[in-house]
Parts: sequence; structure tokens; C-alpha cells
Amino acid sequence: MTRSHSRNAYRPLLFWSAVLAVLLALSGIAGILIGAVGTRSGWWHFSAGLRYAEWGVYGASLALVLALATLIFALRAKGQSLIPSLVALVLSAPVVAMAINWQYAASYYAPINDITTDTEDPPMFWDVPNPMDYPGDGTAAKQRQAYPDIAPLTLKAAPQTVYDLALALIDQRGWSLAGQDRQDGRIEAVVYSALFGFADEVILRIQPGGDGTVVDMRSRSRVGQMDRGVNANRIRAFLSDLEQVAADSQTKG
Repeated sequence: MTRSHSRNAYRPLLFWSAVLAVLLALSGIAGILIGAVGTRSGWWHFSAGLRYAEWGVYGASLALVLALATLIFALRAKGQSLIPSLVALVLSAPVVAMAINWQYAASYYAPINDITTDTEDPPMFWDVPNPMDYPGDGTAAKQRQAYPDIAPLTLKAAPQTVYDLALALIDQRGWSLAGQDRQDGRIEAVVYSALFGFADEVILRIQPGGDGTVVDMRSRSRVGQMDRGVNANRIRAFLSDLEQVAADSQTKG
């Protein structure tokens, strides 16, 4: 058998292997979307939705391996089945990368899901559904070790000014306002994750302090035992933006 006959013999196998990779990649994406939509819609418990997503990741992982293999052979076969191989690679790689990042975050960040700028006297929820007390000293110790930079924000602006700025930032972020008490300086909101709609609860405590205002913030995940750094990053980002808009308002004033 000549070399050209040998190449012609495996080209159909190469093509259908590439097509299979595309189908596996699509099934992986479908598994994640089905899990997310079902969880958001209340069709099943979130743990079932995560299992669908896990199966989707397995499918995408198989697709990625098969796509890489068919891509190598496609390049050797002068482009035969190159397009479906590339499609499978493009579809599966983001899913696998997301799963790897998820697992890395789980091992890297502290196994806690309730973060506050004041671990001694944390802001207390009142208006969110089933408000939970702060977990206590164990969580506080882990937070201080993992996130030593999380601390109250001190501003020169008046409390009522800061309160209005904080409300505006919450609205800009699209958070769902759960309750507020201007006299107590309390704002509560719920933040939903983009894919599965997992709820995180946020509270701001805005009080007079020194010549200006002290802002405390607490962010906790409603489900799960760890947050993969989401709550700490949310506090950092929000307080940084609040500090900036407060400084801008002082400059304009």
C-alpha cells in the first residue's frame, strides 16, 4: 500500500474523530448550561446542578484531548479535518480552563465564606432572608491570616454623603437592595452569581468616626463552605470605588 493510500485510509477516521470532539465539546457546554438554568429556575437543588456542570467538564475535557490529537494529525494531513478540530478546541478550552481555575481557587483561598472589615464587631444582617450571625472566632482567625488587608474604610466625607454614594454604587453594580436604614447607616443587598445565580449577602455599616465617616462591610455566601476569595475581592473592589467617588465628591465640593 502506498503512502497516499495509507493517508486516504485514515482520513475518514480523522474527520469523524474531529466531529466527535465537537459533539463532546457541545455536550460539555450543554451540561453546564443545563445545570445553571435548572438551579436558577428551582428545578433541582444546587448540588444537582453542580453535578450536571461536573459532567459537562468531563465531556469538555475529553473533547479537548481529542481536539488536540485530531489537530496534530490534521496538520500532518495537510489540513484535512482542520476546521472541526479547531472548532472543538475553541469550544472546549474555555470550559476546561474555567474548571482548572475553579479547582485552583478552592485550594488557594481560605475555606471560609463570610468576610468582614470588623471581625470584633461585625455588621449584623436584618433584612436579608434568614439572616445569619457571624461564624465567630475561628472564621475571624482564618480571615486575618488569609486577608490581613481587609479593614474598615475611613473617609472625610459626612456619613449621609457616604451613604448616598454607597447606594449609588450598589445600584451601578446591579445588586438587589434588600433593606436600608439611613438613621442607623445600614444598607443590605444581595449579589447573584452570573451563571448559577448563587446568592451572596452584603451589608454596609456607615457611621460617624473622627472628623468624617467609618465604613464597615460584610459579604457572605449563602450556600457552601468556601467562597474562593469572592467575598474578600468584592469588599476590596467596593470600598476602593467608594473611596474614589468620595474623594471626587470632596474635590467637586
